[in-house]
Amino acid sequence: QVQLVESGGGLVQAGGSLRLSCAASTRFFVIDAMGWYRQAPGKQRELVATITSGGSTNYADSVKARFTISRDDAKNTVYLQMNNLKPGDTAVYYCNAEATGDLPVRTEDFWGQGTQVTVSS
Repeated sequence: QVQLVESGGGLVQAGGSLRLSCAASTRFFVIDAMGWYRQAPGKQRELVATITSGGSTNYADSVKARFTISRDDAKNTVYLQMNNLKPGDTAVYYCNAEATGDLPVRTEDFWGQGTQVTVSS
């Protein structure tokens, strides 16, 4: 199994910065791609950024040039550096990991519990 624990959320004024962290604990799974998603009240969950095991990244258009996703495989942690935050970034942010296990061999998605990010205007 894979357990993901997010941290770093909070309240920040527009134009400020936050860094989210997601630490993964694994049992019989190897993590492949990781990413961040967010969901605002009344809205569908949307992709924010992803990063593959090889380091390739992609971002939602709304956060390009402001957010940076990175990972530290030695610490089994993925980060989301958020700069120039806007009120529209307010949402619950969820960490996601795609992981491969065996017995049987399979690939599954795992999700963290979410961390609240609130940006005031």
